[in-house]
Amino acid sequence: MPKEEKPSLGRIEVSPTAIASIAQRAVSNCYGVVGIPAKDLTTGIINIISRESKRGIVVTIENGQITIDVYVVIEYGTRIAAVARSVMNVVKFSVERAIGMPVAEVNVHVEGLRVSDAD
Repeated sequence: MPKEEKPSLGRIEVSPTAIASIAQRAVSNCYGVVGIPAKDLTTGIINIISRESKRGIVVTIENGQITIDVYVVIEYGTRIAAVARSVMNVVKFSVERAIGMPVAEVNVHVEGLRVSDAD
């Protein structure tokens, strides 16, 4: 007996801005991350003007592959590699869980270190 195919109801699209929002929330909860700076001056100015822009997170979707670049400032005294790896894993897990699509890459760019007050 031939298998009956259900008609398509439509398609679902998730914008890069929505993915950036998920990633930004995930990054802000990572231990050792104290800031998410803008990628560059132009992006920083756009972030000030636009509410939709997610600073420090750049999402590209090419050929069905999702690549996320995350720019962070890390707490001085923490292991940079461990914090960066944690950011990679948390962002990948959070985005994949939320949208149901695999993430090809999460690139973490450490823009600086911040020394917290002893208080």
